[in-house]
Amino acid sequence: MKQSPTSYAYSALTVILLTALALFTVMPLLFMLTASLMTGKEIMQMPYKWIPDGFHVANFLAALQGNDGNYIFIRNILNSFIVAGSVAFSTVLLASLTGYGLAKFNFRGRNIIFMMIMATMMIPFEAIMIPLYMIATKLHIQNTYTGLILPFIVNAFGIFMMRQYLITFPNEFLDAARVDGMHEFSIYSHIVLPNCGPVIATLAILSFRGQWDNLLWPLLVSQTETMKTIPQYITSFTAERSTDEGAMMAAAVIASIPMFLIFFGLSKYFIGGSAVYESRKG
Repeated sequence: MKQSPTSYAYSALTVILLTALALFTVMPLLFMLTASLMTGKEIMQMPYKWIPDGFHVANFLAALQGNDGNYIFIRNILNSFIVAGSVAFSTVLLASLTGYGLAKFNFRGRNIIFMMIMATMMIPFEAIMIPLYMIATKLHIQNTYTGLILPFIVNAFGIFMMRQYLITFPNEFLDAARVDGMHEFSIYSHIVLPNCGPVIATLAILSFRGQWDNLLWPLLVSQTETMKTIPQYITSFTAERSTDEGAMMAAAVIASIPMFLIFFGLSKYFIGGSAVYESRKG
């Protein structure tokens, strides 16, 4: 069946708009990558040269060395991995357990509990930041991994996401497992979790990224250089390296690499989880 001229025009317009949107999204990343291989003088040239004359790899060494030449950036990367990885793991575990309970167990007050959890999403972090800091101070967990991780071990969005995903999980599978004598935690670990791969990967990526980019809370609780995370390092590095644009871009590239690797490594599950979540929600 032939397409009408209107359909061709619509398809062409759609391709043009999507291409423009993709270029608009990718251009800052390309600028960061190319600028990380240039000298400061080349970066400031107008018009901007997207292809460097040479590969100025000394920018990456300067980024790793830091302002004091002590390679503290490597320790800060490790800190971010520990914090973001721990938060992603705990969020997936606790959110899946809570979501499973809210989706598959009928008990008095279930909907009220769910609405109360959802209500916490309306409270901005800035409103509870000072009370959280006072609690961390009383518990003497500032400047520790515990202080960086504990306030974020689970979040309302993760519970909402898991509950909405599991609410359409076939009850027949669960009833059959109960008839076979499996207890609830075995059902959760052997039946529910293995069938939640896409949404778990999606939640893990979002939780990891949220902590990888988190700056505000670490600024409050991390006082020493060895306990700082990547966003803190970049903030101090750019403040003291205001005339070394190439090194600043190199630091940004290094900080972005783990997130790119995690996303592309789990992209199949991430995209699949988003698609399945939308279809189930509909």
